[in-house]
Amino acid sequence: MTRTLIVTGASKGLGAHVSRRAIEEGYRVVGLARNFDDTHKFSDHFEPVVCDVTDPERLREVAKSKRRDDEIYGVINCAGVASMNLAVSTPASTIDKLINTNLLGTIHSSIQFGKLLARKKRGRIINFSTIAVALSLKGESIYVASKAGVEGFSRTFAREMADFNVTVNCIAPGPIDTQLIAGVPKASINKIVEQQIIPRKAKPEDVWKVISMLLDDRSDMITGEILNLGGA
Repeated sequence: MTRTLIVTGASKGLGAHVSRRAIEEGYRVVGLARNFDDTHKFSDHFEPVVCDVTDPERLREVAKSKRRDDEIYGVINCAGVASMNLAVSTPASTIDKLINTNLLGTIHSSIQFGKLLARKKRGRIINFSTIAVALSLKGESIYVASKAGVEGFSRTFAREMADFNVTVNCIAPGPIDTQLIAGVPKASINKIVEQQIIPRKAKPEDVWKVISMLLDDRSDMITGEILNLGGA
């Protein structure tokens, strides 16, 4: 039996790495993103699906199309955007983008695909926060607000999904060298890393190791947790 994972934000960055590693570990991946190109046709076990997580109706359509896939086992919500600005100098459009993508996108994806897992009475949902929440990082208040919402949702959703044998956990990494932080000054990244218990940037593979552990059948008693990668 080949288990299927739904991965959002699968076209680049962490989502792309997670998709590739999942396939290497024997999973089939349905990857969601706003767009794909020929570089994403890397495996017969990867199905690219054009879907913007800020569009609840599109998410519902995709979930409906997967109702008969008995191998759906996990949802990994990697889609996200970041912005470093003092709150008073953050444009309203940026605030909306952060909340709509990071918080509402995670909520709608978790709900729509969580329904599939609930029907099968087993599965995993893995969401993403940031160590910036635990560290209350200056200049990231709106980003932190969007991700703090993800943490609160994940904890409570874990209780709601427990009766269906579905676990819900949240990984909160420090900075990772992906497109997400490409425009952030190196000095700002270094300040964040210095505040971690383990003062180094995480690598995508560090994140995958945690995901792999949470997907494992032996992790069926781990739920409602926020795992700060790097320590806070």
